[in-house]
This record gives sequence, structure tokens and C-alpha cells, in this order.
Amino acid sequence: MKTRSFILICLLIAGSQGLLGQTHSHSNSTPFAFPDIPGYHTLVTDLHQHTVFSDGSVWPDIRVMEALREGVDVISLTEHLEYQPHAADIPHPDRNRSYNLALKEAADHDLLLVHGSEITRKAPMGHNNAVFISDANLLLAEDPETPFAEARKQGAFVFWNHPAWYAQQPQGNPVLSEFQQARIAAGELHGIEVINTTDYSEEALALALEHNLTIMGTSDIHGLIAWDYIEAGKHRPVTLVFAEDRTAESLKEALFAGRTVAVYNGLWVGKEAYLKPLLESSIRVTRSAYIPNTQILEVELENTSSSDLLLENAMGFTFYSSAPVFEIPAGGTYTLMIKTLDPLEQMELRLRALGAYTAPRVHPIATWEIHPE
Repeated sequence: MKTRSFILICLLIAGSQGLLGQTHSHSNSTPFAFPDIPGYHTLVTDLHQHTVFSDGSVWPDIRVMEALREGVDVISLTEHLEYQPHAADIPHPDRNRSYNLALKEAADHDLLLVHGSEITRKAPMGHNNAVFISDANLLLAEDPETPFAEARKQGAFVFWNHPAWYAQQPQGNPVLSEFQQARIAAGELHGIEVINTTDYSEEALALALEHNLTIMGTSDIHGLIAWDYIEAGKHRPVTLVFAEDRTAESLKEALFAGRTVAVYNGLWVGKEAYLKPLLESSIRVTRSAYIPNTQILEVELENTSSSDLLLENAMGFTFYSSAPVFEIPAGGTYTLMIKTLDPLEQMELRLRALGAYTAPRVHPIATWEIHPE
């Protein structure tokens, strides 16, 4: 009886563990995957995150571990300079403390850690991240212009955070103030978030294009990435940066040059010069051949990225047995059957990416040259 009871207990424990595992089967544990584009390496970055050293809920080393788990190449812990709600429990007069703690953890891993801080003021100044700083303490000042001037002195890249945040912009639309225009003119404001957490702002994209600001996407995470994103089967928002090599210097150069695409799962936002080649590199033509005795060309496409891609036919030819709008899942394949009317030795496949934006409500068209077998 004791042996039977022991076996029964073991089976119950194993079964309960299996059930617990099933509750997490929807989690997205697949790391980020984005191809390089011609001439550049693609770096996955999240340059807006918080820990207990401002208003976050985790220790700095957790942010490093989260990034490694999800395949993020570069992170920055941008603690609020002025807003310190945990100061009674974690007094830290040194505003570099979060970065230094994370740096110790990141030193043992293949992860770039960029030193940054968040300048936290009311509108119209708003919240702004300064990354690639050398000393966060020197950015603390009462005068609103001083932090930006000091950031420029330190060679920082500065971007406007959540410009459409309704707590500062009640209409939910960003307003470019005279203060911010002056910062742009002085070379003290270089980018703008068009995606922050789950919010995409068309108006912020319009401002980015009008004022030649670098397009950014960030998680602005305060809790756990797993809770806010992975357990829902999502990846965090990130900025893809197209750098000449995988170094902090190349990353910084690319940010100032505006070589970015903001990504939140199936949503891609960026300038056509970088978004279009990213699309064309993300989709591979793995096979193309006519069905015997027909003029119907089968083209198998593979999505090598970690984003589901929603596409629409942008050719004069129509599809057989397929709607003009279709989706290729992340890491998956899709076979198109194209009615070319006559057998062709070569053709141009043209697809409009409906989840991608190069301007407000403007979708890019990507092309691939097909040579049927």
C-alpha cells in the first residue's frame, strides 16, 4: 500500500506540474529575430527602462537577464532624475548607481549597456531620455535648459518620451512646444518615441518626419517584461538600429543618423530607406515554380523575422486560391499561387506591408525578383 501511495503521489505531482506548464504554453519565449540589411548590422535595442532606482519594481540586474532571455542586443536603464518615489527605502544620491549595478551583470554577457537617464519635467518640457551620457548627476538642475545643455556637452543622444501621453497632453496628441523647437535648433533634441509601451502615435511620426527626428520605439518598462508582454504572447516594443558594426560607437552614430525602425510585434514604423530593405531581407523566396501544364506560379515565402507580417498584393497579377491580403507568421511560410496569364522567365513580386508605416497611414511596397524554376 505504501508503494502504491508513493506512486500515486508522484503521478499527481507530475500531472500538476504538467498542468502548470500548460498554463504558460501561450508565452512567447522565442528571442527576437531580425535580419541585417545591406551594409548594416541590425541591433535590437530598448533604450527606455526603469528599476527600483526610480519608479520601477525590479533590481537592475533583472533588466539584463530579461534582455538576454528575449534576445535584445542593447538596453539602457533610464532612471528618472527628478522623480524618486523609492528614495525613503533606497536612498541613492548617486544617479549613476543603477547603471553601475547593471554593468556588473552585463559584463559577463554579450549585451551592450548604454548609460542613460530620464529628464523628468512637466509639459511643455515633458520627459526626455538622454543616452550615452557619462555622469547622470551633472544633469540634475532646476533650470529647464541646463540638463539638455549638459547632455549635449557629454555627447548624449536625446529623445522625447511618450509625446502623446494623455497625462501631459489631454487630447492624446503631441504638441511641439517652443521649448522643444529651441532644443532641436540647438542640437539638444534628436529623436522622438513613436511607439511607447503599447501606444503608437501617428502624430509623433509626422513630427519625426517633419523635423528629421530619429524614430524610436521603447517598452518604458516598470514591472516585469514577462508580465506585461511575454505572458500575453508578445514581444516588448523595441528600436531596430542599423549600425556599421556591433559597438557602442556605431550604435550612437546610427542613432544620430536616424537609421532606425520602431517595432511592436507586427507593427513596424520607420523611414522607407530602412523599413523597405528590412522587409525585403525578412522575407525569403524559398521556391518558385509553375504548376505543371498551367500558367499558375507557386511562390513559397519564408518570414525570417520574429514579427507576423500582414501583406497585400500590389501587382497587376491576381492570386489563385488566396485572398489579396494574407499573413506570414513569424518564422513561418506561405505559398502564393500567382496567375501570370503567360509563362514568365522572371517577374517582380510586389507586396504592400499593411502593418508597416513610412508616414502616417502610408504603407511601403517591397519587391522581390522571381526566377521560376
